[in-house]
Amino acid sequence: RTCDQLRCTACDFRVAHFNDYIWDQSCDYLFFRNNMPELSKLRAKMIKKKGARAYACQCSWRSIEELTDLQTEQQLRWVCGKH
Repeated sequence: RTCDQLRCTACDFRVAHFNDYIWDQSCDYLFFRNNMPELSKLRAKMIKKKGARAYACQCSWRSIEELTDLQTEQQLRWVCGKH
């Protein structure tokens, strides 16, 4: 289970999450910078994968396919945006 109010302290953007999707390997910084939070534009690089979850803000993105502690990812600056 993850917080559904994650916020990035680097770009000050809400972290979006998409169940049953992963990001295409061709994703890069400019793709997210130019297309967040437009789901219709993001779909161009989303791949359907049952049980996975795709996360992204404007400066970082991750595809998670198994239980993972995101706090160990030092380059991510995602924190709870408070409920």
